[in-house]
Amino acid sequence: MTAQPDDFVPSGPSIPEKNLRAIRAALGVAQDREAFDAGLKAVLDEVRVSLDLGALNAFVHRWWISACDSVRDLEGRRRMHAKAEQVLAGGPIPSGRPWREVLGDRGVDL
Repeated sequence: MTAQPDDFVPSGPSIPEKNLRAIRAALGVAQDREAFDAGLKAVLDEVRVSLDLGALNAFVHRWWISACDSVRDLEGRRRMHAKAEQVLAGGPIPSGRPWREVLGDRGVDL
C-alpha cells in the first residue's frame, strides 16, 4: 500500500483549518505567502477555464501541508528558503540528511 496525499496527518501544535484563509494566515514566511498568492491566482484561472475543481482541491491540500509545516517549524521553513536562495544564486548545494531519514524522524511511514 502506498501513501496517498490525504493520508498526511500532522501532529504537534494546533494545525490550521483546511481552507484558503486559514492556510494563508498560517504561512509565516514571506516567500511562502508570495508563492501561495501567485499559485492561487494561477489555479483559479485554470479552474475558470476547465470548470474542474480538482486542481483547486490539490492546491489547497499541498498548501495545507506547507502551512502545517510552517506552524510546526517556522525556523526550519526560513532555513529552507535561505538555502534555496543560496543555491539559486549559484552557491554550493548543501549536503544533508536523506528525505527518508528526515521524514522517519517526523514519524512519517514510507
